[in-house]
Amino acid sequence: MSQTSAKDVKSLRDITGAGMMDCKKALDETGGDMQQAIDYLRKKGAALAAKRADRDAREGMVAIRMTADHKTGVILELNCETDFVARGEVFTSFTAALADLALASSTTSPEALLTLTLGEAFGGEIVDDAIKTMTGKLGEKISLKRLVYLDARDGIVEAYLHPGSQLGAIIHVATDKPGLVGELAKDLAMQVAAAAPIVVDRSFVPADYIAKESEIYRQQALEQGKKEAFVDKIVVGRLEKYYQDVVLSEQFFIKDNTTKVSDVLVEFRKKHQAKVDVIEFVRCKLGE
Repeated sequence: MSQTSAKDVKSLRDITGAGMMDCKKALDETGGDMQQAIDYLRKKGAALAAKRADRDAREGMVAIRMTADHKTGVILELNCETDFVARGEVFTSFTAALADLALASSTTSPEALLTLTLGEAFGGEIVDDAIKTMTGKLGEKISLKRLVYLDARDGIVEAYLHPGSQLGAIIHVATDKPGLVGELAKDLAMQVAAAAPIVVDRSFVPADYIAKESEIYRQQALEQGKKEAFVDKIVVGRLEKYYQDVVLSEQFFIKDNTTKVSDVLVEFRKKHQAKVDVIEFVRCKLGE
């Protein structure tokens, strides 16, 4: 290999991140044309992505981004196949770039993000193509599993990301005193991450969830030999416990396990003479 070709191989590797032998083959196949060699490697990445499409990608990371004024935010999950790749700088940098792009463009779905264009650090590629390129570069299936965008023009967005970036939560709190609510909102985001509620208020629990739980509790009571006359009361009692598990406002507050979240909100409103209501939240745990 001549000095010039060695330099070209290194340049191509610096641009694409592909292995030295792959870069040499790409240049050999394209007569030394750098752009054609880049396209060659991209196509190879796409082919590898297709070949690995049925692989199980449950590792990866959760990323969260919020604007400086905490009015909007995004949470996303990018998956790969192994923890080794997930912890690497290439994967983490790519995930960060996707989160930054999603926030900057107010992207509301994974499908929408796939059509946007990344910066020069990732070759100015469309995200969908960049994911294929990354698959070729890392040798693993890469997939954008989910993305949610929150807009809190009536309050603030706050978030919590657990160390290791495998669990996170983002929350929208409506308030007329955003400057006072930040710490409470952070605590509530941590509550969502730790306690895994599914809704803000019991009125939002899907009817089919309630029906399913009620039937389970009814069958359990009957199998335990409880009299039919008492079964309905038993079901109601167990549903109350279910609500405490899955409804944010009815959970016990993580910083005071004798006080419910609803009571914390009431006390905050009284103390600060402020409006404060949890509008929505998103919890994201890797692989779920």
